[in-house]
Amino acid sequence: MTENHQGSVPGRQRKRFPGISSRAYEHPADRSALVALRKLSGFDTAFKALSGLLPERSLRLLFLSDSVRVSDAQFSHLNDMLRDACYILDLEKVPPMYVTQDPKPNAMCIGLDEPIIVLTTGLVELLDEEEMRAVVGHEVGHALSGHSVYRTVLLFLTNLALKVAWIPLGNVAIMAIVTALREWFRKSELSADRAGLLVGQDVRASMRGLMKIAGGNHLHEMNVDAFLAQADEYEKAGDLRDSVLKILNVLPRSHPFTTVRAAELKKWSESRDFQRIMDGHYPKRSEDKDASVTDSFRESAGHYADTVRTSKDPLMKLVGDIAGGAGDLAGDLGGRLRNRFGGGQGGGKAPDGGSGGGEEKDGPGRDAQGEG
Repeated sequence: MTENHQGSVPGRQRKRFPGISSRAYEHPADRSALVALRKLSGFDTAFKALSGLLPERSLRLLFLSDSVRVSDAQFSHLNDMLRDACYILDLEKVPPMYVTQDPKPNAMCIGLDEPIIVLTTGLVELLDEEEMRAVVGHEVGHALSGHSVYRTVLLFLTNLALKVAWIPLGNVAIMAIVTALREWFRKSELSADRAGLLVGQDVRASMRGLMKIAGGNHLHEMNVDAFLAQADEYEKAGDLRDSVLKILNVLPRSHPFTTVRAAELKKWSESRDFQRIMDGHYPKRSEDKDASVTDSFRESAGHYADTVRTSKDPLMKLVGDIAGGAGDLAGDLGGRLRNRFGGGQGGGKAPDGGSGGGEEKDGPGRDAQGEG
């Protein structure tokens, strides 16, 4: 069942974003990972086949029968937050939300035809009102982005992989798709964190929520700034061996590490992109059909190039140094070849006295990529 949010208003004064497109808050890595996922050999065929096999009706009945559905009569404060989040992000149909008994703090948005939001009792008991508001906004962001479909497939395949682990090669094929889905889903969490901030509009509350998920309900013993310092230490700590261990540690996870999420969200909250959205300048859903795929690729490529260039991780610094060295070498070789075979004059000048074409193109290319 769904309901319309019309007539509901936020519990406190917050900005609303009529017609906002998920492109406004989606992390570039989320979009590029999803594109890469769809290019995975056989993924589309497998996805379509699996979609028909997924027991979605059974899943909905399971939550209806064995969890508590949020409404005006049950968990009414959560129901108000849900309506507020849909109002702020202008999601017309309010997804059903359930609270299920589980001491582990967690939340998810699943479903193929229509999204369902599920919160665990561990999470509800852990967070205060403003922290929970960011989490509910996070899940509504998943719904608006259409993430619930792939999340549902990921859950199904993860369970299936455990059941067919004894079949030779069968588990290998499934785990290839599971690994790709997990890589995308980790990136999609960064997008949903941004949506949660747009809904809650309280970056400290978002930080506290992530900190509590990492360290429990001992807020008086924790400090947001110290928690963010951990993320910086994690990124630049160790040598190349530690960089490899970081990759191995994150591969089986569906979510990025909490310190990393906190650092990413704080960085975005201080960015020009976030401020433009808060000022009312953002892409609209009505423009989605005209959105340029090329621009999305360029933005994703620019993001990764910027990540490599600014990262403090030893492996990323090595990749950046190698890429920079290769670029310098290519430019040097290109200049020598032009001088020897192209009739150019010393210093890379063209016969008419203008700059050589290769050098002129390299400069703006790097600038454009860096700004992407």
